[in-house]
Amino acid sequence: MLRRLVNRLIHALWVWVQRMGATAPGTRLAGEFGGFGEGSCLAFPTATLYGVRSIHIGTGTLIGRSCTLSVGYSPDETTLPERGLVIGDRCVVGARTSMTAHESIVLGDDVWLGQDVFVSDASHGYQDPETPIGAQLGLHQPVSIGSGSWIGHGAVILPGARIGRNVVVAAGSVVRGMVEDHAVVGGVPARVIRRLEPGVGWSTPDGTGEVRPVWSSDEVAGVLSGEIEPA
Repeated sequence: MLRRLVNRLIHALWVWVQRMGATAPGTRLAGEFGGFGEGSCLAFPTATLYGVRSIHIGTGTLIGRSCTLSVGYSPDETTLPERGLVIGDRCVVGARTSMTAHESIVLGDDVWLGQDVFVSDASHGYQDPETPIGAQLGLHQPVSIGSGSWIGHGAVILPGARIGRNVVVAAGSVVRGMVEDHAVVGGVPARVIRRLEPGVGWSTPDGTGEVRPVWSSDEVAGVLSGEIEPA
C-alpha cells in the first residue's frame, strides 16, 4: 500500500514539474528567445538549448520533450545570426528531435515532425587526413522545410536540404538537396516515391505504378468514417 501511494505521488509530482517547467509566453525563458509566439509551448525537460536569442518560434507551435534547439557551436558563442532557427506557426515538433543551426534553418507554417528527427545546416569536414574528423568544421548550408510538410519519425535532414510545400518525408529517410512541392520521398538517400500531377493524381516517377486520386480533406474524413466508399 505504501509503495502504491509513493508511486502515485511521484507520478503526480512529475506531471506537476513538467507543467511548471514548460516554456510558454510570459515565462522567463520565453522572453530570452528572439521570438516566442502566443499559444506556443516548449515542453520540459529539454535536452540542449542555447543561442535562444537567435531562435524564433511562431504562434500555436508545440515542441516536445527532450528536444535540442541550438544556434552556434557552443552556449558561450557571441556572434550568432539574427534568425538562425525559425519555426513557423502551428508546427509540431516530436520528442527528442534535434535542430542545430549555424547559419539558417527555417520551417514554414504547419510543419509536423515525428520523434527523433535530426536537422542541421552544417556537418564536418574530412579533407585533412592528419586532423580528427570531429575537429574539422564543415560548410554552413541553409536548410528550409516548406509549409504543410510532414517529416517522419527518425528522418535526417542534411545541410543544404530544400524541402518544398506539402511534402511527405518517410520515416527513417535521409534527405539532401532539393525536394519539389507536393512530393512523397523516402529512402537513404531519399528519392521521390510519388509526386502530384495536376489533373492526373499522385503518380510514380517512372509512370508505371498505380495513380492514386486526389482527395479533399472532407473526402478523406468521409472515407475514414465509412460514409464514403474508397474509389
